[in-house]
Amino acid sequence: MRKKTFQKAPYFFIAPALILLLVFSIIPIFVAFFISFTDMSLVGLADWTQINFISIDNYKEIITDPIFLKSLKNTLFYVIFGVPVVIALSLSLALMINFGKNRIFSVFRMIFYTPAITNVVAVAVVFSYLYNPSFGFLNYILSVIHLPSVPWLTNPVVAKISLIVLGVWRAVGANMLIFLAAIQGIPKELYEAASLDGASKIQQTLHITIPSLRFSTFFVTVTTLIGWLQFFEEPFVMTNGGPLDSTTSIALFIYRNGFQFSKFGYAAAGSFILFTMIIVVTLLQFKIQRKNEEK
Repeated sequence: MRKKTFQKAPYFFIAPALILLLVFSIIPIFVAFFISFTDMSLVGLADWTQINFISIDNYKEIITDPIFLKSLKNTLFYVIFGVPVVIALSLSLALMINFGKNRIFSVFRMIFYTPAITNVVAVAVVFSYLYNPSFGFLNYILSVIHLPSVPWLTNPVVAKISLIVLGVWRAVGANMLIFLAAIQGIPKELYEAASLDGASKIQQTLHITIPSLRFSTFFVTVTTLIGWLQFFEEPFVMTNGGPLDSTTSIALFIYRNGFQFSKFGYAAAGSFILFTMIIVVTLLQFKIQRKNEEK
């Protein structure tokens, strides 16, 4: 009897977490998946008899929606340019701080990490003022050195780049700490042996440090890709998807249709397309990582 009670004990400990996961994650996913096959709206929330099953019509419509297709291109633009920059800068900062032995580098670590713990909405509002074409600080600096002002948030291409700058600024700090922790976990004996063989600091970095960070790089790449695929707060606060939907991301497209236009079924279909993209990208990363391990 005691043995059976002891075997059940672990399940009692994990039961609260499983219940929370089931109630707030798994069940809502299945509910949203069902909603994506309906024409659910505010009317349907008030009277469930007004909800009609329309099969895959939402999916057929959304893949031909010009705004959704534009949001897809914008999101891919964010991913293609944002992810490599975040990884490269995070790794570079981690290497710089790790090599620096002065106390000043500890201050740099705190400075670079600070954006990661600041409120994204507050930061986006501040950057909106910095980017303002009339009285923004950046254009004021350009005017002081007699350079023409830049349409930071009013030009379609420049607006996307401006949002990427903010996104990179916020993401670098947390990833830098992950890389820094991984670097400091590399055995010192490897560097000592390399020094005895006459390897320079650059050679040690290229042949010891970076190869030893493959698991950290994999983790940072996956999480960063997922984060940029869900890029939402910055375009929502700073541009509301403009100008001409040039900064509308998939996440912002889903928010508009769900919470502004009350097209819940249509928004749910968009969310599952985004969900599928994230799953595919993550599985692809795992496959690449597995191949690298086999080599």
